[in-house]
Amino acid sequence: MSADDNGEGGTFALYSLLCRHAKFSLLPNQQAADEELSTYRYGPAPQVVASSPLKRFLEKHKKLRTALLVVVLFGACMVIGDGVLTPAISVLSAVSGLQVTEGKLTHGEVLLLACAILVGLFALQHCGTHRVAFLFAPIVIIWLVSIFIIGLYNTIHWNPKIVLAFSPLYIFKFFRETGKDGWISLGGILLCITGTEAMFADLGHFTALSIRIAFAFVIYPCLVVQYMGQAAFLSKNLDSISHSFYDSIPEPVFWPVFVIATFAAIVGSQAVITATFSIIKQCAALGCFPRVKVVHTSKHIYGQIYIPEINWILMILTLAVTIGLRDTTLIGNAYGLACITVMFITTFLMALVIVFVWQKSVLLAAIFLLFFWFIEGIYLSSAFTKVPQGGWLPLVLSFIFMVVMCVWHYGTRKKYNHDLHNKVSLKWILGLGPSLGIVRVPGIGLIYSELATGVPSIFSHFVTNLPAFHKVLVFVCVKSVPVPYVSPEERFLIGRICPRPYRMYRCIVRYGYKDIQRDDGDFENQLIQSIAEFIQMEAVEPQFSNSESSSLDGRMAVISTRTVQSSSSLIVCEQEDFGLSNSIQSSKSLTLLSLASLFDDENPQLRRRQVRFQLPPSLGMDPSVREELVDLIQAKEAGVAYIMGHSYVKARRSSSFFKKLVIDMGYSFLRKNCRGPAVALNIPHISLIEVGIIYYV
Repeated sequence: MSADDNGEGGTFALYSLLCRHAKFSLLPNQQAADEELSTYRYGPAPQVVASSPLKRFLEKHKKLRTALLVVVLFGACMVIGDGVLTPAISVLSAVSGLQVTEGKLTHGEVLLLACAILVGLFALQHCGTHRVAFLFAPIVIIWLVSIFIIGLYNTIHWNPKIVLAFSPLYIFKFFRETGKDGWISLGGILLCITGTEAMFADLGHFTALSIRIAFAFVIYPCLVVQYMGQAAFLSKNLDSISHSFYDSIPEPVFWPVFVIATFAAIVGSQAVITATFSIIKQCAALGCFPRVKVVHTSKHIYGQIYIPEINWILMILTLAVTIGLRDTTLIGNAYGLACITVMFITTFLMALVIVFVWQKSVLLAAIFLLFFWFIEGIYLSSAFTKVPQGGWLPLVLSFIFMVVMCVWHYGTRKKYNHDLHNKVSLKWILGLGPSLGIVRVPGIGLIYSELATGVPSIFSHFVTNLPAFHKVLVFVCVKSVPVPYVSPEERFLIGRICPRPYRMYRCIVRYGYKDIQRDDGDFENQLIQSIAEFIQMEAVEPQFSNSESSSLDGRMAVISTRTVQSSSSLIVCEQEDFGLSNSIQSSKSLTLLSLASLFDDENPQLRRRQVRFQLPPSLGMDPSVREELVDLIQAKEAGVAYIMGHSYVKARRSSSFFKKLVIDMGYSFLRKNCRGPAVALNIPHISLIEVGIIYYV
């Protein structure tokens, strides 16, 4: 619980924490300015000491960093496997209680009922848990109190001497008498601790202190007493092993306990499904999963998200597992292997956190790793003996998701490196002159690129193929930073490309892996205000004016959230209906303006917030600054165009067969069937310009 990333847990949270304290990331888009984020540094203050030999060794060898990413992805895939197996085993085991009642249901009828509950569970995910979440805590508390009372009753009624089993002496006797069979049985005991890995992945919804208190004083005592009661019952009823829990429930309270057990199974499944959404969101943000639609289901509870595509894939896989295996023992074997594998990997990442984040000695980390790996290794080896009896399932599921993640990350990295090595030289742009050798028409052109530094090659593609370009150009990069959240005040980075007469700027929009990119329709206005603030800051602070610098030229806050009412560079007024009577020259014809108006009327949910900017009556403003601000306002009034390259990634002819298979088939298939960049970035379709370009990687 102490190894978290600003309150976030899971394998990817630990990996992002490691990437911030060592150069483990394979995607070279990190910048020095990112280290100034308030959420970047987490843990003890960095000591000014030479980097450790282990850190230098790992940073130097790319294969080791790749292996680390593969291990992290494997752990994430196992959590996704949990999202498939947990609803199946929880609901199926809960409704299996109907097989021990007087009017016994057949196995097929129980299976049909379980499938119906599962379909309902996944069908309601789009509503978000916040609508029914107020019921979760009472259900779980009633469930825990119920099993505690039943366990206490069974202990007193059947065999009070079972309390002696708390002595560790009996476990030594158990292994001495059972030998290999006792070791194999550990795979089944894993089901007593499952769910902890999903709780760690879902850590952002709760505080570490609340989990510690709930576990130590409520969950652990209730579970131990319940298992003790079952053991007492089984010591006198050996023929009830297959349904020991439901057989041990006293008949007068059977139906209330059955109902609460079913609800508790649904709540537990809901928690793991949410954890799965959270893991996939993190993977996608860090470039390891194809773009998917992420819906924020609650305005008040930040972390509650819903991913439609993943939800339906999980439902199909869960139903397939339930119908295909039909046996809770087989599903339990698969479930246990997935859980202990996640724990094994998390322990390894925890040891790396001890060294690189907490800056403790390697010896301490090695002792921690060996101690816990010894315990977990015994359970893991036992779980692997169950591979033929259902344990193969999480391995197959993880392999499928691993292939998708590795192919996507490989293609993304190759595409980014191609952009990085084919940047347009500043000398070439300066040689074109302020007009870029073409007609500069009124308006703002937002050129989207994944590059955080330099000018992308797609810009030269535009300049050489289009006869005109907008008077103000802004290179926009929407970048994920390996932190959970980026505060709105730190989201924008604004800089200048080329000297002032070129009117070319850079804007980097930074998001954390837990941030939701909301379409609030105010991005254009925030961008204009941020650029205006940068122009004035540049005039006051000369260090911002160095265009040749390889670093960002300055950092900007989001003006609309903090300084609009106070010291804003521009005066903002809501635009109701200015029509075409203003004196600003527009690059859009009357026909295009009427089409845009028609589009807004047909799509009111996508309508942008219309505002108009004016210069403040400041007599002491520098004339060149005032001229640049006027140009910016006029360009905004003339219209904003979103320019994006529609890229096709292909392997070179000289590439190996494996690379051609991955790029030409795997990565291309995923790009065609996932959400496009324009959709993922909420770019208005009416203002979008896409130009095709082929990347040979």
